[in-house]
Amino acid sequence: MVLTTSEIFQGLTLAQLDQLALSVKEAEMTSGQWLFHEGQDGDVVYLLIEGAVEFILEVDDTFLPISILRTPGDCFGTSALIHPHKYSISARCLEEGKLLIIERNQLQKLIDENREFGRTIMTNLAEYLLARLNETRRELVVHFRNLFRTTQ
Repeated sequence: MVLTTSEIFQGLTLAQLDQLALSVKEAEMTSGQWLFHEGQDGDVVYLLIEGAVEFILEVDDTFLPISILRTPGDCFGTSALIHPHKYSISARCLEEGKLLIIERNQLQKLIDENREFGRTIMTNLAEYLLARLNETRRELVVHFRNLFRTTQ
C-alpha cells in the first residue's frame, strides 16, 4: 500500500492506516491534466502511485517549471492541511499515471478524532515541509551564485 511509503504517514499504526485507507480514493491522471493552480482552495492532498507530476510557478502569465515528482508515495498538495488552505504552487500531470486522493475534510476529521494520529501526521508534515524549505534554500544559493558570477 502506497500509504505506508509516504513520509507524511510514517509512524502510523496499522489500525490508523486502515482507518485512513477508508478515506482514500484512487484516480487516473492523464498527461497535461492540471491538478490544481497556485492560490486555489486546497481541498485535497495527493499521493503519487505511478506517473509523474510537475510543479509550476505562474509568474506574469508565464509558467516556470520548478520540480518533478516520480517516486510512488510522494505526497503533495499538503498546503491543503495548513490555514489558509490554499495551494502555494500549481501542479500538472507530466505523464499518465495514478494518484491517491485524500479530501482535506476527511483527513481533518481523522486528525480531530484521534490525537495521536493527528500528532504523527502534523509532526511528519512539519519535518517534510522543513526539508522542502531547506532544499529550496540550497537551490537559491546556487541560483544566486550563478547570478553574481554573470554580473561581475
